[in-house]
Amino acid sequence: MGANSSSISELTNNEYLMKLAGTESLSTIDPFWNQLLSYSFLIPINSSDAKLLEESTVSVCKNLAINNAKSGNFGSLVRTFLVRATELKASAQCEDNIFTWQTYNALFIIRSLCKYFVEHLSEELIIQQFEARPPNMDDNKKNTIKAKKSDLDELKIRRKYCHKKIREADEVGPLTEELMNSLVELLVDVPVVNFTYALHLEALNTLLVLLSIQMFQPQSASKFITYKYIMEGRCSIHACLLVKALLRNYTAQQKCPPELYKHTSDANSMVASVAASLWSVMTLGMANKTEKTEAEYHETLLANQSLLFLLVLSNHCTTEFSLNNPYREALCSFTNSQDQSTPSPTQVAATFKFDFTDLYNSLSSSLRDDQATLLLYLLIHQNASMKAFILSRTNIDQLVMPILKILYHAQDRNSHHIYMALIILLVLSEDEVFNKAVHEIILRDIPWFKDRHLTEISLGGLLIVVVIRTIQYNLTRMRDKYLHTNCLAALANMSAQFTDLHPYVSQRLINLFALLGKKHNKVIDMIRDAALEDNEEQGKDSDVESEPDHMQDLAVLEEVIRMVLEIVNSCLTNNIHHNPNLVYTLLYQKDIFTQFRTHPTFQDLIQNLDTVLCYYSTKLEQHGSNMSPKEVLEVIIESSKTFRRDRLKKFPDLKFKYVEEDSPEEFFIPYIWSLVYHSSNMYFNAARIVLFSLSSS
Repeated sequence: MGANSSSISELTNNEYLMKLAGTESLSTIDPFWNQLLSYSFLIPINSSDAKLLEESTVSVCKNLAINNAKSGNFGSLVRTFLVRATELKASAQCEDNIFTWQTYNALFIIRSLCKYFVEHLSEELIIQQFEARPPNMDDNKKNTIKAKKSDLDELKIRRKYCHKKIREADEVGPLTEELMNSLVELLVDVPVVNFTYALHLEALNTLLVLLSIQMFQPQSASKFITYKYIMEGRCSIHACLLVKALLRNYTAQQKCPPELYKHTSDANSMVASVAASLWSVMTLGMANKTEKTEAEYHETLLANQSLLFLLVLSNHCTTEFSLNNPYREALCSFTNSQDQSTPSPTQVAATFKFDFTDLYNSLSSSLRDDQATLLLYLLIHQNASMKAFILSRTNIDQLVMPILKILYHAQDRNSHHIYMALIILLVLSEDEVFNKAVHEIILRDIPWFKDRHLTEISLGGLLIVVVIRTIQYNLTRMRDKYLHTNCLAALANMSAQFTDLHPYVSQRLINLFALLGKKHNKVIDMIRDAALEDNEEQGKDSDVESEPDHMQDLAVLEEVIRMVLEIVNSCLTNNIHHNPNLVYTLLYQKDIFTQFRTHPTFQDLIQNLDTVLCYYSTKLEQHGSNMSPKEVLEVIIESSKTFRRDRLKKFPDLKFKYVEEDSPEEFFIPYIWSLVYHSSNMYFNAARIVLFSLSSS
């Protein structure tokens, strides 16, 4: 690093890094900082690059952690960054690329050191690294940076959503909080352009690193000082503007500028305008690699990191006894900037306004990723305005199709992703307008659906088929009771609005019942065999222990069978006239219901099915026995006109509402940090992570 060009193999012995990590104290006005920060490199865009860099600098980080108590050089580096950060907004506006890039370089080193601290030190020792000062250092705050004064009106707006009294604007607090607040202000105030892209990315990475302490020391977030700073300290003044900025970054889906991954001699590049004597190029870990190509940058780094950081912010400190979370409040209450209507007196006050259409389009195009699916879940579950907007879309297929594709490829997805996709469908199915609309949208030639070539099917029909497929996948592989319960709950909510079901959809629905019937027989046989063995060999624990498992399987299976019968019954009771293909399939496979006619768990529902089967069978007999399938269907359609639905026993409407589990943080926090681990461009040492198991994430 510094004015001398170097490669990754030389970083350990780099004179500037050695001086930074040594025992000599460096003041913030020392010329050394300009020399240290005069380097350029192709930014690490993935965890592999980041790992290579980290392994080459671990000894530097370790030495600094040891010597910093005497030198205070880490604090000086942070203060050097803070001084520059106060001038950053003006710098970005006048396009001072050199100043911006050096500020980025300072932050990159800070983040690298913080990451080492987080993975190896307790939070108390991390804070000490920030606050360490050499004994002879003048402590009159001459070299500290005062918090910049905000416009009074803007400050009042920001304070509205802060959950504790904010320090006076000119007060200097702990250096850790100063850094975090400065990074938040950078994200809020500095515009994202080509030469500030990397700086925004690094600000997000640094904040994620400081909060990632929970991966290595799992406990309630409210017990960490860094979370107190972000949730209730000076950072929280900017909560609404920060959430809006993060959503803007995500929605923009801006690609990484070529300047960051290609060396260039273009006069307009970030560094080419600087005299070579002042700015030597160092490839920092990329010197022994070929240049990255544009094809390798298909992921939008800033959008991805913004989304991950937003999920971290909004899912911590959410319980009753935690710190207040202004970021979650902002995410749950923002409204549509295109909506000009006057809010009702009972409506929750909007935290800020954002273009819902842009957000909807970005979500629809990126639901292949866990983090986008999780954001959609939070919005439809917590933000009433966004949920209403989504349900009002005439192009709802734009959002639903990617969700169905996730479920269709369940074998390639983690269980959390499948679960969140199903919950989204369940929440959407709570709305009757949605349930009707999906049957009015006709799809043609779905390229990813390979089970059968469907030239034309309704979105509702495809949804039913994919959810049934997920149930079957779960029954044979995952055996997750909650997963198939959510699947069936979504179908149950929709069942009263099933309309014009495709023949293939009707077949899959009844075939599901047939499959469950076979499994039911198999489990009963296993219970019977276990009982016989127990009678023959009493006293063998192994035989006795196996029976309760079979009984539990039987109870779950019978619950599923009854729900499937309720779904079919609901469709017939409410919409039999508009589902001739379902009636046809029931008649064709009527024998599968025989074994359940006398079963007390299903008897009441089977009676309705028998009423339907008897009515239509009689009508068909009147037309003879040698009819073609087409003629049978025509008789069913004609007979439906005279079928009286009051002949069917009325059951309560099937209405299931999603309710989040108690202690949701137990699920979401490990999940979100596993996404940061797997999906960010940073590397984390897996051997030190204790919050989640990598095998299950």
